[in-house]
Amino acid sequence: MRKNILLVYAHPEPTSLTRLLVAVAIDALEKQGHAIAQSDLYGMRWKAVFDADDFPSRADPTRLSFIAESAHAYATGRQTDDVASEQAKLLSADAVIFVFPLWWYAPPAIVKGWIERVYAFGFGYGYRDGGNRHRFGEGALKGKRALVCVLAGGPTADYGPRGVNGPLDQLLFPLTHGALFYPGMDVLPLHAIYGTVFVTSAAQVGAIRESWRRRVEGLFTDNPIPFRPQNGGDYPDFHTLAEHVAPGRDGLTAHIADE
Repeated sequence: MRKNILLVYAHPEPTSLTRLLVAVAIDALEKQGHAIAQSDLYGMRWKAVFDADDFPSRADPTRLSFIAESAHAYATGRQTDDVASEQAKLLSADAVIFVFPLWWYAPPAIVKGWIERVYAFGFGYGYRDGGNRHRFGEGALKGKRALVCVLAGGPTADYGPRGVNGPLDQLLFPLTHGALFYPGMDVLPLHAIYGTVFVTSAAQVGAIRESWRRRVEGLFTDNPIPFRPQNGGDYPDFHTLAEHVAPGRDGLTAHIADE
């Protein structure tokens, strides 16, 4: 069945490995018959800074409240054109794929800026004026899938369970659990490529290409990360795990159910 895919990617160099994997994803998806929309953040010269310029028609010109102005702009249709366009892409997509390099233990700032500006109050959070009610498994993007491909320069050992950098799935928890699961998306396990600074041969590039192609082909069949939904009973007060849930565990992994 034909699906709509939004591909969001961030790398300023057209010949980078990141951009090569974008091309691989497009080829794999088109061969499956899907339609692809693209958000090339550097190519778009995406404005990464969330500031007063995002609110051309202020509800209160005397003091900038991001929540209040975001809610006002979204509800009254007075957002900037670039933000409204990206929201429309998200709403029409059945799945979203992110491709970016890991810079200083996080996505490039332009990716964070895309999230901050596009996730308006009433859209990314504060859904249906429900405050914290519709989040972590519910929200405007419920029913969509998300897949993140991240390229790390350091070797695999750096990101192992006891690696000096920490596991990538924990470093990117704010993205996968926070920005993607929060508004309702089903998030697939990360596709991580390590040691990119040591990739020098055609054989290495070929192996990376094929591994990524297989992941893209499983976009609608692979199992998502079993993040615990906020409104399923594990969080009685909508904030904290119940005592009987994941006993003896705390931190990030407690919010992932046993498979």
